Amino acid sequence: MGQSAEFGKFLKAMRSRLTPENVGLASSSAGRRVPGLRREEIARLADVSTDYYTRLEQGRNIHPSRAVLDSVARALRLDPGEQAHMLDLLENCANTPRPPVPVQGVRPALRQLLDAVGNVPALVLGRRSDVLAGNNLAFLLLADFPAMPAAERNLTRWIILDPLARDLFRDWPSVASEAVGSLRMDIGRHPNDAQANQLVGELAVRSEQFRQWWAGHRVARGSAERVRFRHPVVGDLELNSEDLILPDDPDQVLRMYTAKPGSPSADSLKLLGSFGAAEATVTETSRSPENSNASGPANTT
Repeated sequence: MGQSAEFGKFLKAMRSRLTPENVGLASSSAGRRVPGLRREEIARLADVSTDYYTRLEQGRNIHPSRAVLDSVARALRLDPGEQAHMLDLLENCANTPRPPVPVQGVRPALRQLLDAVGNVPALVLGRRSDVLAGNNLAFLLLADFPAMPAAERNLTRWIILDPLARDLFRDWPSVASEAVGSLRMDIGRHPNDAQANQLVGELAVRSEQFRQWWAGHRVARGSAERVRFRHPVVGDLELNSEDLILPDDPDQVLRMYTAKPGSPSADSLKLLGSFGAAEATVTETSRSPENSNASGPANTT
């Protein structure tokens, strides 16, 4: 198992968010110069020496056992997603020689599924939250990704930078921070992804909020959640968002937005679908350099 400087930064960020009260330690009467627990406190909770834990945080090339990592995760109160990210940072070190990352494509059967659920907004998201494909209702609900330049067909980029996204999501800060957390998990798995690093650089330059979220090392795994919209055409909607990891490619996710049957949101979603009923329902997109000279997204129906 290799070592990563990001691993040490992650441990430090997770330590800084804890207080003695969080972990059942007596609060010291002396003031703390920095937020969070001290290294020796985490070391004691993890049952390792302070010197060993210090070397972990400093990113030195040591090889902790899985038992030690589990103990550190418990001491830092990591949730399952954070613990998985910690392991990714160790196993997938930046600058380690690796084969080129293959270009992601969408299987024909998956495109047929998008067509079959045309009354439900659905997207296929790839690495970095690139929008690989979607049905027309998803583009009507969110944004016209096929009309964007290939390099901009990315869900996180759109959520963070497009003012229309801030207006669309009634809980934009929560949605945006979740997207940033998912991007960090993706980079933990693929630290040598040049496109991902370019995306982070662009967002860091253009968004102060992104910089703050990124510095906090928050991670997030896609899961079921309630999303509230204020759509410019059909008004307010409350939809359930579900992320399904695809078995043939764990770096692809099928995201679907569903409304409670018989609810006002279901009626609004049906009304929204009527605006684009005559248009193509499934579009495949790509941000990959290999396909960047294409004249536009391919119509697959």
